[in-house]
Amino acid sequence: MRRLRKKYEGPFKPWDYELLMEELKLIGEYGLKNKRELRRMATMLRKIRTVAREAYGLPEEEKKRVERELVGRLYKMGILPEDATLDDVLRLEVRDLLERRLQTLVYRKGLAKSIYQARQMVVHGHIVVGDRVEDRPGRLIYRDEEDKIAIRPTSPYANPDHPHWREVSGAVEGEASEEG
Repeated sequence: MRRLRKKYEGPFKPWDYELLMEELKLIGEYGLKNKRELRRMATMLRKIRTVAREAYGLPEEEKKRVERELVGRLYKMGILPEDATLDDVLRLEVRDLLERRLQTLVYRKGLAKSIYQARQMVVHGHIVVGDRVEDRPGRLIYRDEEDKIAIRPTSPYANPDHPHWREVSGAVEGEASEEG
């Protein structure tokens, strides 16, 4: 039987008041289930930044190779622009990774009324990425998959008579009529 392993590390100062308040704010803003999801992203960011810091100590041609690979990977993930540098990698924050989660992108695309509804829609299998049903709200979405996010055609949410659509499209139409 496979032994499961922790995919995150705890913070250096677990009882730091400012850190606790910042974490709580991020959990509410991004609709996370618990701090484990946040710490997983923080650990991923810590590893990315470690690679960038270590690249500064390498010989020049090797540094350029590592920078090209790292920035290329982060570009594919949709976190950085294509012409970014190692300094841009070191300026990344947890927020940048949280913006690439499926749950956040469903909400940002306007498929859900709130970040919490976006999570529920993903978990209940109402969202597809391409032709595959996704049920993991924490999945990181790559740049090329971003425009393939949609409501599953067989989902009740796909029906235009569903109350969800009146509320979501009404909000969009209401904004458009206010501007015009």
